[in-house]
Amino acid sequence: MPDDECVKMKINPVGGTLGRVFNDSNYIHLDEAERIGIKPIESIADVWRLKRPVCHIRSCREYGVDSLTHSLPYLVPEAAALLREIGERFNDSLQARGGGSYRLKVTSVLRTKHGIKKLRRSNRNAVEASAHQYGTTFDISYAKFLCDSVTVNRTQEDLKNLLGEVLKAIRDEGKCYVKYERKQGCFHITARDIRKEGES
Repeated sequence: MPDDECVKMKINPVGGTLGRVFNDSNYIHLDEAERIGIKPIESIADVWRLKRPVCHIRSCREYGVDSLTHSLPYLVPEAAALLREIGERFNDSLQARGGGSYRLKVTSVLRTKHGIKKLRRSNRNAVEASAHQYGTTFDISYAKFLCDSVTVNRTQEDLKNLLGEVLKAIRDEGKCYVKYERKQGCFHITARDIRKEGES
Protein backbone atom coordinates (compact mmCIF):
# COMPACT_ATOMS: atom_id res chain seq x y z
CA MET A 1 0.00 0.00 0.00
CA PRO A 2 1.32 3.47 -0.83
CA ASP A 3 1.74 5.60 2.27
CA ASP A 4 2.30 9.08 0.89
CA GLU A 5 -0.07 11.78 -0.40
CA CYS A 6 -3.07 9.88 0.94
CA VAL A 7 -6.55 11.30 0.51
CA LYS A 8 -8.65 11.20 3.68
CA MET A 9 -12.09 9.62 3.61
CA LYS A 10 -15.26 10.40 5.51
CA ILE A 11 -16.04 7.45 7.75
CA ASN A 12 -19.40 7.06 9.47
CA PRO A 13 -19.11 6.22 13.19
CA VAL A 14 -19.96 2.67 14.27
CA GLY A 15 -20.83 3.57 17.87
CA GLY A 16 -17.54 3.03 19.63
CA THR A 17 -14.06 1.63 19.13
CA LEU A 18 -13.82 -1.33 16.77
CA GLY A 19 -12.68 -3.57 19.62
CA ARG A 20 -15.72 -2.67 21.70
CA VAL A 21 -18.27 -2.82 18.87
CA PHE A 22 -17.02 -6.09 17.37
CA ASN A 23 -16.77 -8.25 20.45
CA ASP A 24 -18.98 -11.25 19.66
CA SER A 25 -17.82 -14.07 21.92
CA ASN A 26 -15.90 -16.99 20.44
CA TYR A 27 -18.55 -19.21 22.04
CA ILE A 28 -21.23 -17.55 19.89
CA HIS A 29 -19.11 -18.02 16.77
CA LEU A 30 -18.52 -21.68 17.64
CA ASP A 31 -22.17 -22.38 18.42
CA GLU A 32 -23.34 -20.98 15.07
CA ALA A 33 -20.50 -22.73 13.20
CA GLU A 34 -21.44 -26.10 14.70
CA ARG A 35 -25.09 -25.49 13.83
CA ILE A 36 -24.73 -24.64 10.13
CA GLY A 37 -21.26 -25.86 9.16
CA ILE A 38 -19.56 -29.05 8.04
CA LYS A 39 -18.21 -31.80 10.26
CA PRO A 40 -14.55 -30.97 11.13
CA ILE A 41 -12.06 -32.66 8.81
CA GLU A 42 -8.58 -34.08 9.32
CA SER A 43 -7.00 -33.14 5.97
CA ILE A 44 -7.70 -31.71 2.50
CA ALA A 45 -8.55 -35.19 1.20
CA ASP A 46 -11.65 -35.14 3.40
CA VAL A 47 -13.04 -32.14 1.50
CA TRP A 48 -14.00 -34.43 -1.39
CA ARG A 49 -15.97 -36.74 0.91
CA LEU A 50 -18.10 -34.06 2.56
CA LYS A 51 -21.88 -34.45 2.44
CA ARG A 52 -22.37 -30.71 2.99
CA PRO A 53 -21.29 -28.73 -0.13
CA VAL A 54 -18.42 -26.27 0.13
CA CYS A 55 -17.18 -23.57 -2.24
CA HIS A 56 -13.57 -23.12 -3.33
CA ILE A 57 -12.52 -19.56 -2.47
CA ARG A 58 -10.25 -17.86 -5.01
CA SER A 59 -8.95 -14.31 -5.38
CA CYS A 60 -11.40 -12.16 -7.35
CA ARG A 61 -12.26 -8.49 -7.80
CA GLU A 62 -13.99 -8.39 -4.40
CA TYR A 63 -11.07 -9.79 -2.36
CA GLY A 64 -7.70 -11.50 -2.51
CA VAL A 65 -6.85 -14.77 -0.77
CA ASP A 66 -3.53 -14.69 1.06
CA SER A 67 -1.03 -17.54 0.80
CA LEU A 68 -2.76 -19.78 3.32
CA THR A 69 -0.27 -21.63 5.51
CA HIS A 70 -2.64 -23.03 8.15
CA SER A 71 -6.00 -23.23 6.39
CA LEU A 72 -7.71 -24.36 3.18
CA PRO A 73 -9.65 -22.10 0.75
CA TYR A 74 -13.11 -23.61 1.30
CA LEU A 75 -16.33 -22.24 2.83
CA VAL A 76 -19.93 -23.40 3.06
CA PRO A 77 -22.14 -21.55 0.54
CA GLU A 78 -23.58 -19.12 3.13
CA ALA A 79 -20.10 -18.04 4.21
CA ALA A 80 -18.82 -17.80 0.62
CA ALA A 81 -21.77 -15.54 -0.28
CA LEU A 82 -21.17 -13.43 2.84
CA LEU A 83 -17.49 -12.96 1.98
CA ARG A 84 -18.37 -11.83 -1.54
CA GLU A 85 -21.03 -9.44 -0.19
CA ILE A 86 -18.54 -7.88 2.24
CA GLY A 87 -16.08 -7.36 -0.62
CA GLU A 88 -18.75 -5.89 -2.91
CA ARG A 89 -20.05 -3.48 -0.28
CA PHE A 90 -16.53 -2.43 0.68
CA ASN A 91 -15.71 -1.69 -2.98
CA ASP A 92 -19.00 0.16 -3.52
CA SER A 93 -18.44 2.28 -0.39
CA LEU A 94 -14.87 3.06 -1.45
CA GLN A 95 -15.96 4.17 -4.94
CA ALA A 96 -18.82 6.26 -3.52
CA ARG A 97 -16.24 8.21 -1.47
CA GLY A 98 -13.88 9.06 -4.27
CA GLY A 99 -12.32 5.77 -5.29
CA GLY A 100 -9.12 3.83 -4.83
CA SER A 101 -8.04 0.43 -6.14
CA TYR A 102 -8.03 -1.63 -2.96
CA ARG A 103 -9.30 -5.09 -2.15
CA LEU A 104 -9.78 -6.98 1.07
CA LYS A 105 -7.22 -9.60 2.09
CA VAL A 106 -8.54 -12.95 3.36
CA THR A 107 -5.96 -14.44 5.72
CA SER A 108 -7.61 -17.58 7.12
CA VAL A 109 -10.45 -19.86 6.02
CA LEU A 110 -11.17 -23.56 6.74
CA ARG A 111 -8.82 -25.18 9.23
CA THR A 112 -8.30 -28.91 9.61
CA LYS A 113 -7.70 -30.57 12.96
CA HIS A 114 -4.09 -31.11 11.91
CA GLY A 115 -3.77 -27.47 10.84
CA ILE A 116 -5.05 -26.21 14.20
CA LYS A 117 -2.52 -28.34 16.10
CA LYS A 118 0.25 -26.96 13.91
CA LEU A 119 -0.97 -23.38 14.30
CA ARG A 120 -1.20 -23.64 18.09
CA ARG A 121 2.55 -24.28 18.25
CA SER A 122 3.24 -20.78 16.87
CA ASN A 123 0.08 -18.87 17.85
CA ARG A 124 -0.99 -18.97 21.49
CA ASN A 125 -4.31 -17.31 20.58
CA ALA A 126 -5.34 -20.26 18.39
CA VAL A 127 -7.90 -22.42 20.17
CA GLU A 128 -8.50 -26.12 19.70
CA ALA A 129 -12.29 -25.68 19.42
CA SER A 130 -12.20 -23.22 16.52
CA ALA A 131 -15.13 -22.02 14.40
CA HIS A 132 -12.71 -22.19 11.46
CA GLN A 133 -13.13 -25.99 11.46
CA TYR A 134 -16.70 -25.77 10.17
CA GLY A 135 -16.26 -23.82 6.91
CA THR A 136 -18.41 -20.99 8.24
CA THR A 137 -15.66 -18.66 9.39
CA PHE A 138 -12.95 -16.55 7.79
CA ASP A 139 -10.54 -13.78 8.75
CA ILE A 140 -10.15 -10.50 6.86
CA SER A 141 -7.07 -8.41 7.59
CA TYR A 142 -7.54 -4.83 8.73
CA ALA A 143 -3.77 -4.26 8.87
CA LYS A 144 -3.11 -4.95 5.18
CA PHE A 145 -5.14 -4.36 2.05
CA LEU A 146 -4.32 -5.25 -1.56
CA CYS A 147 -3.54 -2.27 -3.77
CA ASP A 148 -4.06 -3.22 -7.42
CA SER A 149 -3.00 0.10 -8.93
CA VAL A 150 -2.25 3.56 -7.64
CA THR A 151 -5.31 5.68 -8.41
CA VAL A 152 -6.33 7.36 -5.16
CA ASN A 153 -4.05 6.72 -2.20
CA ARG A 154 -5.84 5.84 1.04
CA THR A 155 -4.51 5.37 4.54
CA GLN A 156 -4.60 1.95 6.18
CA GLU A 157 -6.55 3.50 9.06
CA ASP A 158 -9.29 4.83 6.77
CA LEU A 159 -9.57 1.50 4.94
CA LYS A 160 -9.78 -0.36 8.27
CA ASN A 161 -12.53 1.94 9.52
CA LEU A 162 -14.42 1.72 6.22
CA LEU A 163 -14.33 -2.08 6.50
CA GLY A 164 -15.60 -1.71 10.07
CA GLU A 165 -18.48 0.45 8.84
CA VAL A 166 -19.42 -2.18 6.23
CA LEU A 167 -19.21 -5.03 8.74
CA LYS A 168 -21.34 -3.14 11.27
CA ALA A 169 -24.13 -2.75 8.71
CA ILE A 170 -23.99 -6.41 7.69
CA ARG A 171 -23.88 -7.62 11.29
CA ASP A 172 -26.84 -5.36 12.15
CA GLU A 173 -28.74 -7.16 9.37
CA GLY A 174 -28.17 -10.42 11.29
CA LYS A 175 -25.92 -11.98 8.65
CA CYS A 176 -22.79 -12.59 10.72
CA TYR A 177 -20.91 -12.45 14.00
CA VAL A 178 -17.70 -10.42 14.16
CA LYS A 179 -14.72 -10.38 16.54
CA TYR A 180 -12.02 -7.71 16.32
CA GLU A 181 -8.71 -9.56 16.78
CA ARG A 182 -6.12 -7.10 18.07
CA LYS A 183 -3.04 -9.32 18.04
CA GLN A 184 -3.80 -10.98 14.71
CA GLY A 185 -4.73 -7.73 12.93
CA CYS A 186 -7.96 -9.12 11.50
CA PHE A 187 -11.73 -9.31 11.77
CA HIS A 188 -12.83 -12.87 12.65
CA ILE A 189 -16.18 -13.39 10.91
CA THR A 190 -18.72 -16.23 11.13
CA ALA A 191 -21.69 -16.45 8.78
CA ARG A 192 -25.19 -16.83 10.18
CA ASP A 193 -28.00 -18.69 8.45
CA ILE A 194 -30.78 -16.13 8.83
CA ARG A 195 -33.08 -18.19 6.59
CA LYS A 196 -33.05 -21.05 9.10
CA GLU A 197 -33.59 -18.68 12.00
CA GLY A 198 -36.59 -17.14 10.27
CA GLU A 199 -38.12 -20.57 9.69
CA SER A 200 -37.77 -21.73 13.29
